[in-house]
Amino acid sequence: MKIILLVEGETEKKALPQFFRRWLHGKIDPLPAIHTVNAKGCDNHLKECALKASMYLKENDVAAVFGLLDLYGPKTIPGHCKTTQEKCAYLRERLEKEVDSPRFKQHFAVHELEAWLLSQPDIFPTEVKRAFPGRIANPEQVDSTEPPAKLLIRLYREKIKRDYKKTANGVELFSRLDPNVAYAKCPALAAFLNDMLACLKTAAH
Repeated sequence: MKIILLVEGETEKKALPQFFRRWLHGKIDPLPAIHTVNAKGCDNHLKECALKASMYLKENDVAAVFGLLDLYGPKTIPGHCKTTQEKCAYLRERLEKEVDSPRFKQHFAVHELEAWLLSQPDIFPTEVKRAFPGRIANPEQVDSTEPPAKLLIRLYREKIKRDYKKTANGVELFSRLDPNVAYAKCPALAAFLNDMLACLKTAAH
């Protein structure tokens, strides 16, 4: 049994399978394989999601296919969608309607994947951790004014004179991130993980 993750970047592709499996450990047995497919960008994900999801759903050993997008990325959200909930609902309805299968679910990193990392400040270099603004107490509220990745890029340069590299630093930080801490602080991530577990339990019966 396996899960397919349709993602938009290399950080997700490298970091998320083991991160999600660590959260699933002890909740379902056997643990599923998690296979990531990198669309190489938000626009590509939006264009190719239905075709790719439908293709993978034809495979007998696929329990479910999940799409994951940074909410910060899409530029095609109508202006009347103002809140986080409205933006997620619009994109979720659009993509799930295109795929038209109960085994496909679209989820979002609010507002970026790096928000999950901000849930556990102790995994960062001390100088960076000390400079975090108070708003990271609610990581999913670090929004498009200065989204999580841009915040990290700025603080790494200012405090430790290094570049923050998503596919290097981000992947390494994910290996140390406690998924239960991120789950507790990031409601959109928690909804994603709960959905994944429910789909796996359904497929197991």
